[in-house]
Amino acid sequence: MRIVLVEPEIPQNTGNIARTCAVTGSSLYLVRPLGFSTDDRYLKRAGLDYWDKLDVHYFDSLEELMGDFPDNNFYFATTKAANSYDEVAYTYDDFLVFGKETAGLPEDLLKRNLDRCIRIPMADEIRSLNLANSVAIILYEALRQLGFPGLEKKGKFKGKGE
Repeated sequence: MRIVLVEPEIPQNTGNIARTCAVTGSSLYLVRPLGFSTDDRYLKRAGLDYWDKLDVHYFDSLEELMGDFPDNNFYFATTKAANSYDEVAYTYDDFLVFGKETAGLPEDLLKRNLDRCIRIPMADEIRSLNLANSVAIILYEALRQLGFPGLEKKGKFKGKGE
């Protein structure tokens, strides 16, 4: 899977998302401008020792990224979507796109892609979930649908008392 963060602002969120990408074998695409330096100690701390295992790519715009992958599906996470994230039949090469923490994705982008907008169900009076949590929820649903390709599904313990 491919995770896209458009203009992320909080290094700890991006670090946590990077760690999630590393442990799931997902690629991370960061769209500039970033609200922090990729050398930021908070970014590195949140990602811990996973940075060398991360497949990360940088783009100057979402349009540039989408232009490089015209045959792939892009799904846009937003609280404004009519469709729930679990109503999509994901493929392995899909892009899951998330906006910046304070503003989400641009409204004109969402309006142009209404059929590709997805949301996580939540109470009406709450604005939104944390970005890193949202990425994990949607990514793991996509991976579940695909049978968790390349991931170990069983733990090290084999039975009771071990």
